[in-house]
Amino acid sequence: MEVRSEGIQVRCDKLQSPVIPRTRLRIWFIRVCSSIVVWTCLVQLVTVSELWHSHLISGITNGIYHITQVQLPIQEDNGVAQSPPVFLPPRNYTSNGFLRVSCNGGLNQMRAAICDMVTVARFLNLTLVVPELDKTSFWADPSNFEDIFDVKHFIYSLRDEVRIVKRVPKKFSSKHGYATLEMPPVSWSNEIYYLEQILPLFGKHKVLHFNKTDTRLANNGLPLYLQKLRCRVNYQALKFTPQIENLGHKLIQMLHEKGPFVALHLRYEMDMLAFSGCTYGCTDKEAEELKQLRYAFPWWREKEIISDERRSQGLCPLTPEEAALVLRALGFGRETQIYIAAGEIYGGERRLAQLRALFPRIVKKETLLTWDDLQQFQNHSSQMAALDFMVSAASNAFVPTYDGNMAKLVEGHRRYSGFKKTILLDRKKVVELVDMHQNGTLSWIEFADAVRRVHEKRIAQPTRRRVILDKPKEEDYFYANPHECLCEETNCDDLLGPRNSSQVSS
Repeated sequence: MEVRSEGIQVRCDKLQSPVIPRTRLRIWFIRVCSSIVVWTCLVQLVTVSELWHSHLISGITNGIYHITQVQLPIQEDNGVAQSPPVFLPPRNYTSNGFLRVSCNGGLNQMRAAICDMVTVARFLNLTLVVPELDKTSFWADPSNFEDIFDVKHFIYSLRDEVRIVKRVPKKFSSKHGYATLEMPPVSWSNEIYYLEQILPLFGKHKVLHFNKTDTRLANNGLPLYLQKLRCRVNYQALKFTPQIENLGHKLIQMLHEKGPFVALHLRYEMDMLAFSGCTYGCTDKEAEELKQLRYAFPWWREKEIISDERRSQGLCPLTPEEAALVLRALGFGRETQIYIAAGEIYGGERRLAQLRALFPRIVKKETLLTWDDLQQFQNHSSQMAALDFMVSAASNAFVPTYDGNMAKLVEGHRRYSGFKKTILLDRKKVVELVDMHQNGTLSWIEFADAVRRVHEKRIAQPTRRRVILDKPKEEDYFYANPHECLCEETNCDDLLGPRNSSQVSS
């Protein structure tokens, strides 16, 4: 037994000896195969993330951010908790093609254009590509859409109306035989133009690129559901990034802690003065500098401009000195906290001296925030403008000194938010009264009384837009007074007045 046992043992040893290296080989082979599979997966993931600009990673981080947003209630400026957004299911439709848009101008001109292009895409059943922002204008801001706006919120909050993607799929590129048609749509067009002139183009081209988007949709005459969609994009879908929102709310809180404040949109900046040709109050050297700048930009059509004529017509932004007199005449006292919502004032502190003398509590974002706070926004004028936009919309009173795009869009936001106090200055009358006061024709009491009378009914009260047939540039701008979105049909007449009261023929 023992020998047999040993024999068996010996035979077993002989049988097992070749198995050991085979097992090790098998384990090694499995490890190699597993490594190949893992690395293949990683390569695929990297490739996909490149195609979608790190969509996987950004999706994870954005997902974490939105989860935290769901867990914590969102605070309004007044401290009241607001429920987190609930996104509706995607709208199911067959897309007629892809619409690319390149927005031109400053932040608020581009904002209005984005609202218009979403509306066009919805009406034509298109797939909208996340808009491209202007990087070649006077401000030369390199910011992309996702640097200013919360792109995920933009896409998801509108998915029940229109499909939005980050880029055109590669299969529709020129490498695959597809040509993109590039064109600017006609300004102030209604939905019939887009239906009859633009939609048929998608029969030949899968992708259209609108290379200009400013004021390409009519103010009036559009179906009600399209007008309401413009408002929805503007007031709900276009949220600033968390970084901008957080710093903007910090600014607003700092201002409110010191009491009520006026947001003065002092549009006395180099680009506006050069563009408009307004040089009142400037030195000869400054006037020449502004003229040279105007000639340096070929898309600014008017070159030879008589400043005094422009000013007398009310077409110039008020100077800081004129703004100081008007604010004082309107009853704002020395104790008034004034936030200057603007970039660098042309002429610097020299031109702000009179304003500071009358209103010592003047502040700007640069004086309220630290360098560390603003460092990430330096050389990004649109992101800085977003901070001013937030503060202006939340202020106790808003006073624009020029009716540019920011003034108009903030006015619309304040109407939409319950008709917050917005003083719309009559610049033509103001400069006339200022000149009469300064030449001694009007005493201070007479001047102040006249200024108050002129502006008694210019506080952005509820009203319908003024319509001027065939003159869309001269009629009221949709985004300054989106009256279709300010009331329900049943009570609009009570709030805004009779339906046809604001119609003006050409």
